[in-house]
Amino acid sequence: MSVELPFAPVDSIIRRNADGLRVSQAAAEELATRIQDRGARLAAGAAEEATADGRKTLMAADFGVSEAVDPETLELPVAPVDRIARLDIDESYRVSMDARIALAQLLEAYADDLAGAAATLARHADRRTVKAEDIRTYIELVE
Repeated sequence: MSVELPFAPVDSIIRRNADGLRVSQAAAEELATRIQDRGARLAAGAAEEATADGRKTLMAADFGVSEAVDPETLELPVAPVDRIARLDIDESYRVSMDARIALAQLLEAYADDLAGAAATLARHADRRTVKAEDIRTYIELVE
């Protein structure tokens, strides 16, 4: 599975949580992969919700979001998030714009959590660089 997210917004998210630490390219790539995996799983769950309601269109409420934020406030672009949403669902589903924005909102919050925790682990390891292993270690700890 290829990563659908562009590098720049993911790098921006991890850097804003790194508190002055350097960030390896591998860490940004790992974060992008984790965001994508999470987004595909969330969309599959949302598709189940829509199906249970007799719909073929995913709505923001299917993601547990009552009101989507202004997309201009998000770092993650909506178009790649839309592609992520469609990775693990049947192509007959439609994804409303509010659902795309809601998913981007959830994924950005998830990315902030991962990036912040990875930076904490890097500092704990007495390193000045956030590495991919920091992200993987945090995921192992919380799963």
